[in-house]
Amino acid sequence: MCRRRGAIAASVTRQGLQVVRGQHHLQKYQFNTHVAEHYFCGVCGIYTHHRRRSNPDQYGYNVACLEGIDPFALGIIPVNDGVNHPADRLA
Repeated sequence: MCRRRGAIAASVTRQGLQVVRGQHHLQKYQFNTHVAEHYFCGVCGIYTHHRRRSNPDQYGYNVACLEGIDPFALGIIPVNDGVNHPADRLA
């Protein structure tokens, strides 16, 4: 993931994610291994969600895309650098 995306991504199972509006605006981007599927709005460009490479049965989603949630009110959130992917680490 790009280190400049700047989104708070929470996790949910594949069955737990439902796009309720705007599906026709979603665009998919894949890079590197082409396992992960990153989605963004084709109108405004905001990252909405992605199917994880480290666990393809999970989605990460942008908390700021949830109606009624203010991501700035959540306090300190742990971050990932966007370069070192968990699936790339040696066991």
